[in-house]
Amino acid sequence: MQQTPLPPIDRTPAMTGQEYAYRRLRNAVMAGWLPPGASLTIRGVAELLELSPTPIREALRRLSSENAIEVLGNRRLRVPDMTPARFEDLVALRIALETHAGARALPHVSDVVIDEMAETDALIGMARGAGDPDRVSALNQAFHRRLYELPPDQASMPLIESVWLQLGPFNRLARENPDAVGVRDIHPAILAALTSRDCDALTAAIAHDIRSAVPETLRM
Repeated sequence: MQQTPLPPIDRTPAMTGQEYAYRRLRNAVMAGWLPPGASLTIRGVAELLELSPTPIREALRRLSSENAIEVLGNRRLRVPDMTPARFEDLVALRIALETHAGARALPHVSDVVIDEMAETDALIGMARGAGDPDRVSALNQAFHRRLYELPPDQASMPLIESVWLQLGPFNRLARENPDAVGVRDIHPAILAALTSRDCDALTAAIAHDIRSAVPETLRM
């Protein structure tokens, strides 16, 4: 593994080394900082995060159980490669889960929530204009998470984040070839559907938003 700085995260005093390593590595994979096929070693990650191998080993075990990391022989690990078939399956899962989550959240939407999401979308536009795709990715997840986490009894978000985690490495490839991915902002359609409380329009806009991020060569 190259000694490449990983995106920082906030670490509270109560956060153990293992939890810190897990959250920081998970964030790096989800944000696409580790591309498909990237090789990892426990020692390399421990040196990178300035931790002992023990918490790193447990953090990588957890990421392996989430299909974010593949365990190889000789204590080596790697980020899974992305095949067209796997990518298609993950995008279909994302559409199914997020349209369900959006429909479930709609009765809990308030004007305050819509205003907050609109502010996040404005920040996305600013980050895109500044040429900061990493911030665009983080803000886009925040935009969707704000909606999906509204129901007090929701169970969708962990499943959605699992799909985001597996799709994350592909974001690196998309950023390296931005011309292959549409940049049209579909979020105004989502906000309009929320404002009118139109469930059909909301689920259609969410599905369109997800598909618009798929390179043309991989469109379903």
